Amino acid sequence: MTSPAKNLIDALALPASCRVDQRIAKKLLSDNGAPSAADKRLINEGIEEIQWVAALKPNTVGVAAYRDQQREYLEIAVLVVTLRTIDGKVPSPARTAELVQRAVPYPLVMLTTIDGRMELSLVHKRWAQNDPGSTVIDGELLTVSLDAFVEGGDSSNLITARAIERQFFESLAVTRQPQASLLTLYQGWMDCVQALLVARLTGYFTVPDNAEQAAVRRQAFHECQDLEAEASRLRALAAKERQMSRQVDLNLALKRVQERLSAARNRL
Repeated sequence: MTSPAKNLIDALALPASCRVDQRIAKKLLSDNGAPSAADKRLINEGIEEIQWVAALKPNTVGVAAYRDQQREYLEIAVLVVTLRTIDGKVPSPARTAELVQRAVPYPLVMLTTIDGRMELSLVHKRWAQNDPGSTVIDGELLTVSLDAFVEGGDSSNLITARAIERQFFESLAVTRQPQASLLTLYQGWMDCVQALLVARLTGYFTVPDNAEQAAVRRQAFHECQDLEAEASRLRALAAKERQMSRQVDLNLALKRVQERLSAARNRL
């Protein structure tokens, strides 16, 4: 296991009873999670190895299973997927994460690594509507790159980034997550990742105190993403516009978007 992945696994502070530490054959993924020839090639050639690190079950972690009409969480699996280049090109970690998450029926804490870089991804699963015996991804794949903080920037930004990353790692211990069920435990880890994404906008790291606060933050974060994209679009249009009246209209529209963005950030 690479050092960045080991650091994060250590931060989870999993009890020894959860550890599996076995390799998984790539054939299991290519047979179950490769809808296209390109995806099959990504799995067969782009993945160096898949390490099944841990299995969190009621009898290994002391947290109850969860069942309702939408989903059944009997186990949380922790995987480390190590990638390698294909014809000199780095495989897409995002696509790899999606393929693996779709292929494995359990909720996954998944680490994708290559050349010292790492992405962490989590997503909820639910029963498929047309096939109650199968599971599908439920909602957006929550992904964060853990090398983004140290790329560029001045020294003060780097110091802040490292402090935020340290706080994030400290928040991950399994004993610090909600213990009501495997669903709430998994959601606790998702809230930690969301807090890290928010910290990149606000400059400070805080984990929400309850589910309601987490939901408000998720909505505000997505609104910020949409408004930032709209602001970028308006800036680009204004820079190309030659008619003064049209420039004024675009700048006014940009100002309104920035005001909405400021309000959304205040809710983070």
